[in-house]
Amino acid sequence: MLMHHSLCDGAARTPDKIALRWVDRGVALNFAEAVAATERYAGALHELGVAKGDRVTIFAHNGMDYALGMFACWRIGAIAALVNVRFADELDYYFADHTPTVVIYTHDMGDHVRAAAARAPSIRHLVCMDGPQDGARSLPELLAADLPAPPDPADEGAIAHLSYTSGTTGKPKGACLAHEPTMRACNCIAERLRITPDDVSFGPTALSSSYQLVGNLLPPLSRGATVNIMGRWTQTTGYDAMAAAGATMLVANPTLLTEVLLESEARGRLPSPLRFGLSGGGPVPPNLKIAWRDRLKVPLVESYGQSELGGFFGLGEPALQPDARLGAVGRPLPDKEVRILDRTGREVPVGAIGEICMRGGFMRGYWGKPEKTAEALRDGWLHSGDAGFIDRDGFLTMRGRFAELIEVGGKTWFPRDVEEALCAQAGIREAAVVGLPDATLGQRPVGYVTTDGNGFDPAGLKAAIAKTLPYDLAPLALVSLPAFPMTPTGKIAKAELRERAVRGG
Repeated sequence: MLMHHSLCDGAARTPDKIALRWVDRGVALNFAEAVAATERYAGALHELGVAKGDRVTIFAHNGMDYALGMFACWRIGAIAALVNVRFADELDYYFADHTPTVVIYTHDMGDHVRAAAARAPSIRHLVCMDGPQDGARSLPELLAADLPAPPDPADEGAIAHLSYTSGTTGKPKGACLAHEPTMRACNCIAERLRITPDDVSFGPTALSSSYQLVGNLLPPLSRGATVNIMGRWTQTTGYDAMAAAGATMLVANPTLLTEVLLESEARGRLPSPLRFGLSGGGPVPPNLKIAWRDRLKVPLVESYGQSELGGFFGLGEPALQPDARLGAVGRPLPDKEVRILDRTGREVPVGAIGEICMRGGFMRGYWGKPEKTAEALRDGWLHSGDAGFIDRDGFLTMRGRFAELIEVGGKTWFPRDVEEALCAQAGIREAAVVGLPDATLGQRPVGYVTTDGNGFDPAGLKAAIAKTLPYDLAPLALVSLPAFPMTPTGKIAKAELRERAVRGG
């Protein structure tokens, strides 16, 4: 199974069916047109000397040329290396890490790209998506030349996709995802989500995240469904675009799913014939699942994955769930073996907390980082670094990263316990708890929240959640923020919150 064959198979079965739509520009390609566009793009890359195994950096906002660039890389056996545009000031690191031969970028990033490329000897060509720029070839001109693509290497074991981690525990690492295990995972995801050719998927989060790859892109296309890509999301424009597209599945994160909930309630209707929302990039507060279930009457499906997977550790189902299941992510998928291990590598009893680990179907390793690879892939297992448990029915619950657990006066706090308790209170939209150094306690917990704007009563909040938690909340400080800093994958940037607090900001 090869990633780009999801387009080819669609073209063979339903050539006139819309495969990809870029909603910001109103541009759509049916499966036959998408394959032809991929071939032209692949021919352009071949003309620039890109060969099997070469890295091609894509540094752009979501769009049609971004998605087709990924497929074109896979088509000729090159590796698509995706860098989020939020990291414009860190391009030196990414270029040095994966040593690309070609960089494809959007015009507003030109100054950043040229400056970093001047210090990167591996780069032979810069290509601007929007036309000619100083020192760069024009992608439209290259595509108009209709250059022939080389034969398809058709190597399903080859690395196809370089997926960067969010860098929460150090510098981002490029996880090497191969064709076959990623496509096997995506077929299992499509089965779990019950995707059919009649579905219309809608993905407004960054294409640079592997979550879009295994949520919005490959599973729907593998079933002949339509995929929508959006770059400029706001609560109102996103709602309108979903309605216009007739989206049946929304692949987003908790922040955007909250906005869809609020906008739907403000307008008194759903934006489309929505079957379910899929959340990734960070934990979903149970109260958000409850709101979707009880107020929208639509399932909110939680996924739990990492850049290292090309898939998920666990995934829910597109069905309304009882309260007892709302804290769990879902069951593991059949292509992967998920176990909970202790520090010695032994499996813990059912229901006990340990490290979430996986065998089968994960990354080949981190690009150029053998020591980090050996650390993550010890004894044949991918070690997630996350604490969690599996119950007797096989449902996986993630409790948080071990690195984020807080030691307060000799007692271990799981931040997610406090975060979920806060989010269950009226008026609280999001919550994040971090630990700060404290000479007496070891660490002092600080809880940050965003609210619906109807007031903030820290003493009242603490009193309300104290009844439901096993911790002495006396040292807990609560702070309201207008918005959280976010990682490119949609997680709350706790490291940034911690740094702000240490600086007194």
